[in-house]
Amino acid sequence: MVIFPSFLDGFTRSVQIKKETNNKNDVGRETAEKLAKEAKKNELILSSSGTVKANKSNNMVSVCSKRGMKGINQDCLIVWEEFGCQEDMLFCGIFDGHGPWGHLVAKRVRKSVPASLLCNWQETLASTSLDLDFEIEVDRNLHLFDIWKQSYLKTYAAVDQELKHHPGIDSFRSGTTALTLVKQGEHLVIANVGDSRAVLATTSDDGHLVPLQLSIDFKPNLPQEAERIAQSKGQVFCLDDEPGVHRIWRPNGETPGLALSRALGDYCLKEFGLISVPDVTQWNITSRDKFVILATDGLWDVISNQEAVQIVSSTPVREKSAKRLVEYAVHAWKHKKRGIAKDDISAVCLFFHTSTSQPINPIQVSKQVA
Repeated sequence: MVIFPSFLDGFTRSVQIKKETNNKNDVGRETAEKLAKEAKKNELILSSSGTVKANKSNNMVSVCSKRGMKGINQDCLIVWEEFGCQEDMLFCGIFDGHGPWGHLVAKRVRKSVPASLLCNWQETLASTSLDLDFEIEVDRNLHLFDIWKQSYLKTYAAVDQELKHHPGIDSFRSGTTALTLVKQGEHLVIANVGDSRAVLATTSDDGHLVPLQLSIDFKPNLPQEAERIAQSKGQVFCLDDEPGVHRIWRPNGETPGLALSRALGDYCLKEFGLISVPDVTQWNITSRDKFVILATDGLWDVISNQEAVQIVSSTPVREKSAKRLVEYAVHAWKHKKRGIAKDDISAVCLFFHTSTSQPINPIQVSKQVA
C-alpha cells in the first residue's frame, strides 16, 4: 500500500473549498506559500550560511555561501526541513544566477520552486489512485519517483514561464541554474538544470569512502545538448580567449554566449536550443551512504568530487563542513585560477545519519578520482 502524507487532506480541502471562486492552481500555491511562512516562523527554513537540525529528523544540514570577485553574490540557496509539514521530508536547493539580473532571478526561483513543487506534487497525487498495492518494493519506489518526476517537470516549466512574465525582473539576458533535492524517508529525488552539481559520499565494498555524482553538468558541448542546439539553429563554440569554455550562441553569433545548455530565464536563447527541462533522477539511501554535497560551479571548477568528499568527511565538526569546503575552494582559486576573478562559491552538505558528530577517518577515504 502506498502511504501518502496526511497534510494533503487539509491541503486538498483548502483547494476544494475555494475553487468555486478561485483558480485551483492559485489556491494550491497560496496554501503552499503559507506552509513556507509557517516553516520560517519555526526556524525550519534556512536561506543563508548556517545549519539546520530538526528535532524530529535524523538529518543535519550545513550551508555556506561566499561572494566572489565579480560583484554581488548571485548564488543563493535554501534548506527546508519538514518539507510540507512532513517529518520525514526535506527540500534543498542551490541556484547560481548569471547576467545583469542574475541575482534577482536566482532569488525569485528560490522562492517559487518549493511552493510550486508542493502544489504540483499535491495535484499529481490527487490524480493518482490512493489504493495501490505493490508486490515488490521496487515497483512502489518507481511509482513514487514518477509522481515526483512529473511534479518537478511541471514546476520548472511553470517557474520558467513565471520569470518570462514577471514585471519586475528582466530575464531576457539573465538566468539561473537550479539544482534541487527532495529527501523523503530514505528516498532521494534530484532535479537539475545547469551546471551546479550533486555528489554523494558512499562506502565502497572495501570500506573506502568514494564519491558518486548524482547530477549532470549541462554544458553546451555535451553530444545530446549540442545536437539539440544545432537543430534549433543555435551555435556552440569557444572564444579565442576562453579555450575549452563552450558557449551557446544565437545564429548570428551575437552576445551573450552562455556556458550552459539548460537554465531558467535567458529568453534570448530559448529559441536556439537552451531549455529549462530538468534532469530528474533518484537514489535510495542505504547505510553505506553518509552525506550528499550540493554546490555551485564556483566550487567544482577548483575542487574534484573526491577532494570534496575528503574535505567534508574529515571536518571535525559537521556543522562547519560546508564552511570548510568553501574555504578550501577559495584557497584553491588563488592557486589554480591565477588572474581569473574568483566566482561565487556555495555549498550545502546534507548528512543522513547524525547519531555521532565524529568525522569519518580521512585515512579511509579512497584515492579514487571521480
